[in-house]
Amino acid sequence: MRFTNRKSAGKLLAEKLEKYSKDDVVVYALPRGGVILGAEIARHIKAPLDLVITRKIGHPMQPEYAIAAVTEEGEMVANHQEISQVDKNWLKQETEAQKNEAKRRRVLYLKGKKHLKAGSKTAIVVDDGIATGFTMKAAILQLKKEKPLKLVVAIPVTPRSTAEALKNEADEVISLDIPSDYNYLGAVGAYYDEFYQINDEQVIQVLDKFK
Repeated sequence: MRFTNRKSAGKLLAEKLEKYSKDDVVVYALPRGGVILGAEIARHIKAPLDLVITRKIGHPMQPEYAIAAVTEEGEMVANHQEISQVDKNWLKQETEAQKNEAKRRRVLYLKGKKHLKAGSKTAIVVDDGIATGFTMKAAILQLKKEKPLKLVVAIPVTPRSTAEALKNEADEVISLDIPSDYNYLGAVGAYYDEFYQINDEQVIQVLDKFK
């Protein structure tokens, strides 16, 4: 399945999430790309929108290849075989750098707006796609601490193996496409006709327009 762009993917996901429109629900988007989808979903089901900010830790020799992800509090989910083979000092420094970047983004994007707690609510966590799933797993880890009534992962496309793994972490995984041959196309962007990089200013604009 192909998507025109993030906005259209968000609209398609929103239709699948209509069943939650009567719940006490909060939509949590992973920035940057997930914010565009999150806004579409939150607007459609008339829910508040917040962020859950996690950061990928890429391999030192191949930064695009994720070996772990870290929450704002510094908790990590990881491929333990991979992280056992990298320099421990580098890993510590990179983890701290990514934790600080997550905090920077929260201040910049939300301008002091108080985090909406997931406690006793239906938490819908949104991103524009998943490969390894580390950043999503870190987001789930962070939100679970707030004790949501239900935790739902919503993504346009994810590999079948990752989707199955996420089902063990969340109450429900809603995805429009779960290809068994995901790696055939190579990356999340290959499933979109338009998949440009989202910058900080665009995230702020989306959040400012969402009321």
